[in-house]
Amino acid sequence: MTASTRNGYVPGRLTVHNDPAKLGGVTRALRGTGRKIVLIPTMGALHDGHRELIRHARRIPGAVVPVVSIFVNPLQFGAGEDLERYPRPLKADVDACREEGVELVLVPRAEDMYPPGSDTRVVAGPLGDELEGASRKGHFDGVLTVVSKLFHIVGPDVAMFGEKDYQQLTLVRRMVRDLYFPLDVVGVPTVREDDGLALSSRNAFLDAGQRRRAAVLHRALAAGASMSVRGPDAVLAAARAELAGEPEVDVDYLAVRGVDLGPPPDSGAARLLIAARFGATRLIDNTPITL
Repeated sequence: MTASTRNGYVPGRLTVHNDPAKLGGVTRALRGTGRKIVLIPTMGALHDGHRELIRHARRIPGAVVPVVSIFVNPLQFGAGEDLERYPRPLKADVDACREEGVELVLVPRAEDMYPPGSDTRVVAGPLGDELEGASRKGHFDGVLTVVSKLFHIVGPDVAMFGEKDYQQLTLVRRMVRDLYFPLDVVGVPTVREDDGLALSSRNAFLDAGQRRRAAVLHRALAAGASMSVRGPDAVLAAARAELAGEPEVDVDYLAVRGVDLGPPPDSGAARLLIAARFGATRLIDNTPITL
């Protein structure tokens, strides 16, 4: 029996760990044998967007071990948000990981991630209070705190995040840079339904009418992107005109930013971002544009 097997790892077989310390021991042992660890942090309710993250991980050259974490992080939910009703189909999630060739899954308990007296938090800084953060106070502090813990537990060489949550991706990259985490953060393009709606675990909360109307988000982004050569004002005007065709959509924000989410440049790469509510369900999306 190999050391990696004794530590809870069998090559080619999925193993679920609830204890962060034991999972960390496995990944340390694997790195010691030259394996490359790739972390895909999730809150579960896995869909094809998550599967694409895993597939990207498996395409990295070399001896790669994908590690998927499944943890509904209470720190990133504010008062009145959907923490209690957030879907938790653990068996289906583990089955999806097995189908995608994942070998290690971490499913920690809240008390393991946040033991009594665990008060230290990562603060996202000014960008954490803009866009998503303007209506979800403290959300990104919670995101960065749990992501930093996962980085320390797993010790990945690479971490995969979807571009749908572009502000999250940007802030994680900034944290990795600012706090000198020794890993690469890779953004994976958004996976969409046939009508352009970005895949999200929260799509399951939409009724049939809301689901139909939600496709306007992608249409608005596409309309804005088509006017990018005319500058930010034209981009926003075109996107707003498309949104006006769905009066029941409650738009939270529509913004053009630079790729680092600072002010948009006079020319070059930028990002068009949107958030809107469909009933009680809040969805976000974004697309790259070139001004």
